[in-house]
Amino acid sequence: MTDTASTVVKEIVSRNGGPDSAGLRIEAEDGGGTEFAVAIVPTPEESDVVVEQDGARVFLGTVATKSLDDKTLDARVADDGRVAFDIMPQQP
Repeated sequence: MTDTASTVVKEIVSRNGGPDSAGLRIEAEDGGGTEFAVAIVPTPEESDVVVEQDGARVFLGTVATKSLDDKTLDARVADDGRVAFDIMPQQP
């Protein structure tokens, strides 16, 4: 997760007033792990992998974990406040 992504994740989660254990959950919407659903949840599911950076918490579902294992999460914020997440190859 990039610094920008961790800042955006913390902001999104805090705006929704979740508990300290809350985070952004990513899970694949398809079996191939090419389309993802993102939701703010109070706690990870039992099988989730938890990624934490600078207070930002991201929970990866089982299929998402397999698909995103060698990727980096980044974020962009548009002028109108809309957020877009990007999944990029990890840098060596």
